[in-house]
Amino acid sequence: MTIELTGRQEEILGIVKDSGPITGEQIAERLSLTRATLRPDLAILTMAGFLDARPRVGYFYTGKTGSQLLTEKVKKLTVQDYQSIPVVVNESSSVYDAICTMFLEDVGTLFVVNKTASLIGVLSRKDLLRASIGKQDLETMPVSIIMTRMPNITVCEKDDLVIEVANKLIEKQIDALPVIKKDADNNLEVIGRVTKTNMTKVLVDLSHDQLL
Repeated sequence: MTIELTGRQEEILGIVKDSGPITGEQIAERLSLTRATLRPDLAILTMAGFLDARPRVGYFYTGKTGSQLLTEKVKKLTVQDYQSIPVVVNESSSVYDAICTMFLEDVGTLFVVNKTASLIGVLSRKDLLRASIGKQDLETMPVSIIMTRMPNITVCEKDDLVIEVANKLIEKQIDALPVIKKDADNNLEVIGRVTKTNMTKVLVDLSHDQLL
């Protein structure tokens, strides 16, 4: 993976590699351009991580490749940057109501909470499908009967790294993780969700930043 640079930006990198540290004025003189003309290119190269700048010293080449810069950027992304609004149901809700909620909210995972709004279970499409295949009365069956319970629920927190959560989604072969916040009594409040769709958005955003 490489960052796509313009011809002028490549020229600037070449000059800084050979002559750095070098000031913006000196780079502009080498290219027969004004400092104002070069300012956007220097800003892009600096923000992307190819160049660094020091006051009264000038610009110097960091030596990092496009792949290294991409890896560094991904490793800094946290869950709170990409989490979505969670969809929760109460443990006393019926399986029928859960199916309706999943359909109306267009999600693949529901998080089950108790009377104190603490996370106690997770419902997937597969859970609801299995329940609907049988001859049970879905309108009277509570979701607590078919949900996955603690401690078999994989969770994450808002400060966790996106790359770590992506690994959990792959390893556990699940569609979504609840983003939780622990209170003083170790109860888990559901404050968000991270899904495979969120992971796709990470890739799209990186692409828009010209890092793919």
